[in-house]
Order: sequence, then C-alpha cells, then structure tokens
Amino acid sequence: MNKFLHKMERKFGRYAIQNLSLALILCYGAGYLIKILNPAFLNYLTLNPYQILHGQIWRLVTWIMIPPSELNLFTLFMLYFYYSIGTNLERTWGAFRYNVYLFSGMIFTVLGSFILYAILNVQDAQIIQQMGAEGYFGTLGRIYFAQFSTYYVNMSIFLAFAATFPNVQVLLMFIIPIKIKVLGIIYAVMLIYELVISNLPIRVIILASLFNFIVFFFTTRNYKQISPKEIHRKRAFKQAVRHSGMENVTQVGGKSVVTRHKCAICGRTELDDDTLEFRFCSKCEGNYEYCMDHLYTHEHVHKR
Repeated sequence: MNKFLHKMERKFGRYAIQNLSLALILCYGAGYLIKILNPAFLNYLTLNPYQILHGQIWRLVTWIMIPPSELNLFTLFMLYFYYSIGTNLERTWGAFRYNVYLFSGMIFTVLGSFILYAILNVQDAQIIQQMGAEGYFGTLGRIYFAQFSTYYVNMSIFLAFAATFPNVQVLLMFIIPIKIKVLGIIYAVMLIYELVISNLPIRVIILASLFNFIVFFFTTRNYKQISPKEIHRKRAFKQAVRHSGMENVTQVGGKSVVTRHKCAICGRTELDDDTLEFRFCSKCEGNYEYCMDHLYTHEHVHKR
C-alpha cells in the first residue's frame, strides 16, 4: 500500500488540498450558520440515496456540512482538537496521503449509505409498497440517513493519530495527562460496543465511516518484522554495526559495505532493493532514517 501511495503521490501530489482540516471546519461553520438561519434547509443537504437517485446529486457533497453536534463551548474545543491532530497528521504523512485518507473515509461513507439503501429496500419491501418509496425514505431519511455525517470520519482521524503517535500525551479534561494510545483503545472499545448493541443500519453507518481507518491499520502493520527470519536478520545486522563501529554498514558476501541509507527499524538499505526510498523523521530526536514501510509506523525516539 505504501509503495502504491508513493507512486500516486509522485503523479498527483501537486493537486493535494493543503490544510484540509481547516477546510472541513469551515464547512461545519457554514452548516452551523444554516442551522441558525433556516434549520429545515439542512434536510436538503443530508446524504439521502433516494433523493440522490432522483436528481438531488448535490447531496453527494453537501452532507459534509452537516454539523457533528450542537454548537457549544465543548464543541469548539473538540473542533480545535480535531484541527490540531489533523494538521499534525498532514505534516507527518504529507498533504497527499492525508487527502487520500480523509476523502476515502468520505467516499466509503457515501458507499455505505447506498448499501444501507439497498438493504432497507430488500428488508421493507412490503412497507415501501404500502407507503410509497418517497414517503418511506422521506421518513427514514430523517432518521437513518441524516446520521451519515462526518462524526465517524472525524473519529477515524483521531484513531489514525493514536496509531501514528501512540505515546503523545494529552491533558484529559485539561488536567489529567494521558497517552493518546490509551484514549484510542477506549474509543475503539466504545465503537465495538456500539456495533454490538446497535441495529443493522447503525452498524452500516459506523463501519462505512471507519472503513478508511480499518484499511489504514491493517495495511500499515508490518507483520514481517516479527518473523524468525527477520529477527535473525536484525541480530546479524546489529552485530555487524557493533563490530564495525559504523552506523550505515551491512554485510554483502561476507564483507562489510558502507551504505548511503539504512532503515533504523528493519535495517534494510538501498542494496537490498533499489526501489526502496528512505526519509528522515522530523519527529524523532536524532539522526534517524526510515524506509517507507516504517516511516509512518515507527515509535518516535525522544531523548530524556
């Protein structure tokens, strides 16, 4: 996945939207303004597949303006928090990868709404025949489809941040210091519990909105590093470094060879694969270089 994204970034990276988190919050601002001036108008902006299939195609985009909650002081703090973590992810991943992550979450949400639309068509065929499709989906549109908002998309941003920076500390209720990975685990448990107790439509909404994080999590885990072969490789590499006294050294044909690049996690160099690319991490304290497989998944080094 990382190699594919890197190739796509080379081709289309210049088209990435900078500061995408701010753009999303500005959309919320427009949604709150509409809610104050004409609350009923929000019904024309929701992600309702029935209305989309009958010509109201603007709903494919305007649903992101639906505010995730009521406007109050807590909401303002939460929006600032999501803006902060989203901006940090964008700086770490790059604007293109952050765009891909956020837009894929929105696309999966749209697909999820049409999947739910199809499920309801099959399950409630008799009711639809009695009420008429327009009346049925007009009613359910305000119940189920209105819940297709960016709430869970924002949650996916938080979970991605917790997976990328697990040891970052935040102040819970502005007082209690806690690592972000702990909050991530708590939120994950809450989401799993919600999936268990909810009905099918709500499950579709949650899974569709968080599918981008599911893809991100399983495609960025490097399970190869715990294999016996990789463990032996790491031990041999550390011994070579210890004996040579040089950082970028590897064994080739029984000889020590100095390389230009070396991943601080897996020890691979440009000699292992000439298509590998290496970058330094701006978050680590020290001169640490990583291959693309570990640039976004490693634990940052902090000197004490």
